[in-house]
Amino acid sequence: MDIKPLRNLSFALVYLFAALTVSLASAQDIPWASSAEEVGVSSERLERINQAMQRHIDAGNIQGAVTAVARRGKLVHFQTHGAMDVPNKRPMTDDSLFIMMSSTKPVLGVAAMMMIEEGLIRPTDPVSKWIPEFEDMQVAVLAAPFDENISPLRVDPEDLPEYRLVPAHRQITVHDILTHTSGLASSGLGSAISAPADRSPGATLANTVPKFGDYVLDFQPGTRWQYSPATALDVIARIIEIESGMPFPQFTQQRIFEPLGMNNTWWNVPAEYQDRRVVIVDRDMSRFFDVPDTTYFSGSYGLNSTAEDYLRFEQMLANGGELFGNRLLSPRTVRMMASNQSGDLYKGIGRNLRGQGFGYTVAVAEDPIVSNTRRSPGAFGWGGAFGTRSYTDPEEELTAVIMLQQPYRAAQEDFENAVQQAIID
Repeated sequence: MDIKPLRNLSFALVYLFAALTVSLASAQDIPWASSAEEVGVSSERLERINQAMQRHIDAGNIQGAVTAVARRGKLVHFQTHGAMDVPNKRPMTDDSLFIMMSSTKPVLGVAAMMMIEEGLIRPTDPVSKWIPEFEDMQVAVLAAPFDENISPLRVDPEDLPEYRLVPAHRQITVHDILTHTSGLASSGLGSAISAPADRSPGATLANTVPKFGDYVLDFQPGTRWQYSPATALDVIARIIEIESGMPFPQFTQQRIFEPLGMNNTWWNVPAEYQDRRVVIVDRDMSRFFDVPDTTYFSGSYGLNSTAEDYLRFEQMLANGGELFGNRLLSPRTVRMMASNQSGDLYKGIGRNLRGQGFGYTVAVAEDPIVSNTRRSPGAFGWGGAFGTRSYTDPEEELTAVIMLQQPYRAAQEDFENAVQQAIID
């Protein structure tokens, strides 16, 4: 008996129930605390966030920002800074839309955890279970010395070293993809010699992801952490499509965005909301603004959203998988996502970090002193290449979001420092 139609029927019933509750979720907001002090935060010290953002605006480091902080389920800070459109002197607004880039990845992570929780995907499953093209992959290694595990971290495609191809010791698993330990499209030797898959207009996850099976891996699966910025997580998005029987954006809309009231989060921004997009100065943004709607809904990048929507997303995680009476995940599944799943492999994109681990699509603070971060042990989150960053700090019962469109790290760090020092109990 083919159980797929029955499975799809059960999904449809779940989504019907979600649709009945979404109007309630949409009508709710994270409530403001009567005062920041009510939840153990100094309102006076929170002003340092505003001061820090203004310093960076005055120095020309950033054009503007939106910052938001909640503690113990209550909002204590939500502020706009600077301009969303410098040439036309339009100030930043509460509902300004930001290009999220890799801040898309934790959304994919939550979608994957839903499927894992429901037993439809297992971390140990080989990707080839759904996409046979991944069954027999090869790894690029240096021609000499003759060691099948020696593959350079970065290479210049115009100046390739001598290399040879060896079989992968094992197949890529879901775990490997979610932790960036697969070796797929992570900017190493294999990536340099692989012909990139065509993602021109008309490309979809269904007709593109199988082509990734022709890529040469950058290293043996599970032996290294190396970031795949724009490709590997799309494999999981395609698996979700296969298992759920619906396109990935429909899955995220019905299972994540609607229950959380994230009504301003899209891959393709509707025409009537285009004027809310932050106009980024000193950068050619034509490939983001002057293009038709995409049909390739990446789990690695591509979302546009607001600070309010992403604070809702983080608050759901801080609450152990629930918000506005809608449970997306169990607390134990959230802990699984936010635990170090990579051992001692994670050293950051620049390979110079210490005191942190990596879970399923999120970095995890392990020793804030060693890592020089302003988060408590167990805090987790991720960011995007254009400056968006959000995180959840379970120990402090805190969520924080900073939306930028200039990737200026000092502004992000000053924000997190201001948030931490404002906690007074």
